[in-house]
Amino acid sequence: MPAAPTALPPPPPWLNRRNGWGLVMLGAIALSLYATGIGRPDATLVNPGGWGQFVEFWASSLRPDLSRDFLEVIARATFVTFAYAVCGTTLSVALGLVGGVLSSETWWRTVLPRAAAGGAWAAPLWLLIRGLLAVPRAIHELLWGLFFLNILGLNPLVAVLAIALPFGAIVSKVFAEIFDETPQEPLESLLGSGVSPLAAWLYGLLPQAFPDLLSYTTYRFECSLRSAAVLGVIGAGGLGYEILLSLQSLRYGQLWTGFYALVLLNGGVDWWSSWVRRRLGFTSRLDLNVAQRSQNSHAPKPNLQTANPWPLRLSWGAIALSIPLCFWGLGIDWTRLWSARTRRLLGDIAAAATPQWPSPAEWATLLHLSGLTLVMSILAIALAGLGGVLLSFPAAQTFLLPGGWLRPLDDPTTTQAPLAWLLLVATRLLLLLSRAVPAPIWALVCLFVLFPGILPGAIALGLHNLGILGRLMAEVNENLDERPVRSLHALGASGGQAILYGVLPQNLGRFLAYTLYRWEVCMRETVIVGLVGAGGLGRLLTEQLSSFDYGRLVLTLGCFVALTFLVDLISQQMRSVVSGKGEA
Repeated sequence: MPAAPTALPPPPPWLNRRNGWGLVMLGAIALSLYATGIGRPDATLVNPGGWGQFVEFWASSLRPDLSRDFLEVIARATFVTFAYAVCGTTLSVALGLVGGVLSSETWWRTVLPRAAAGGAWAAPLWLLIRGLLAVPRAIHELLWGLFFLNILGLNPLVAVLAIALPFGAIVSKVFAEIFDETPQEPLESLLGSGVSPLAAWLYGLLPQAFPDLLSYTTYRFECSLRSAAVLGVIGAGGLGYEILLSLQSLRYGQLWTGFYALVLLNGGVDWWSSWVRRRLGFTSRLDLNVAQRSQNSHAPKPNLQTANPWPLRLSWGAIALSIPLCFWGLGIDWTRLWSARTRRLLGDIAAAATPQWPSPAEWATLLHLSGLTLVMSILAIALAGLGGVLLSFPAAQTFLLPGGWLRPLDDPTTTQAPLAWLLLVATRLLLLLSRAVPAPIWALVCLFVLFPGILPGAIALGLHNLGILGRLMAEVNENLDERPVRSLHALGASGGQAILYGVLPQNLGRFLAYTLYRWEVCMRETVIVGLVGAGGLGRLLTEQLSSFDYGRLVLTLGCFVALTFLVDLISQQMRSVVSGKGEA
């Protein structure tokens, strides 16, 4: 008797939540391109008069200034940038640890279970802490630097606080998520056996979360290094300041010497942090797609005990030594924080910062510039995301090297490894240069050949974030479960088919998660390219700062913070859909 035909399940609806968000993304990119003037016959974007300087800029990359006097200047600036990053990271992690504990649900549920279960004040207090932490992280460190510069004057304390305050809020958010996502079973077992809530939290949760906290701290140090270079734009010193001086005086040879110093510094820190993470058993700088991570059972689990302890102990010793040396080397004058001059200037700014209700014309200007700022961030992240995906493949060791996806060991061309290594190194150097050079410097270079507006700002932000996203995505490729790819090769699939059907289905969700996360950061960074004339709210902030119009400055900052929260909300919604948490 023949078996009854099996009924196939109905296909899923085409217009689901994931496809809906995809259409929204494509529509937003198309509208943003139109807003910049691309494709419009009446728009003039390119400045033909700047091509000479543009060519001279790139030609000077082959003849950097290597004179002894200038190299000594660059060496001192490199130490200052490194010291800013060390001191800023130290303070931000200290702030972030306290803020992360206080803003985590696990802490309140464990230490004050009655309050978490329905106390009248617990929920408002938790929301208040989260709200207070959201404000400093929504404002870019460059704006914090300008604020501290006005009340503290030229002092290394300006750069250190400008990094520590917003980064402390960012670290608080991430640390709170780590505490809440750490397995709770050991904590609940200790609570069930009668251990006090505080002791149970310290011994049941903190040791498990510690490797994740440590891994994120090394990543945050890389971010601090890039921010320390950006702060040079406002005169805080360091490599960013020397690069800006060289660019303003059109000394391109000196400019490229500064670029190469930034590349060496960022490359060294990049290598060290990667080495530490590998020793600890972490395969990624930043792991966003938790649901997908849990499916990759082949990935090594973080374990502090399995690593060779001596190299790590030497590394910890170097860190412990460098922190006091950097604080001492900068010569920070902490008394400026509570000096009479600081209190007087702070009072003057507070009195002048009371905003007046804007007129309809001012509202229209703020809304128009907010829209341009949003357009700039959308174009920048689209450029960075697309470029990052394309460059992440040649930047991964699992792509072209012998034994990689396109060079199986049985491939007769596998022995042609030098070209593959050359492509790998060239791509990684391109990504390193792209992320090492601060976005305002890229914006100034773009303004050689483009008229001021949001397009040069978007390109500059896209170039800077391309280097960051490309490196993160290359790590995703290297940490991929290779079993599906190997199976496809064994069945006779070509290299392209193995990538299309074995690689992309696995890591596309994580690529999108990284891109959306970076969009939140990119939104904050629009202000720094606006400060150098690239348009948007940043341009308005520059004019208001120059005229000491603090009342209207507060209104503009309010629009910027609201815009940042909006992008943060949309990004979280889209990331939840990408990770599968938001699917019905």
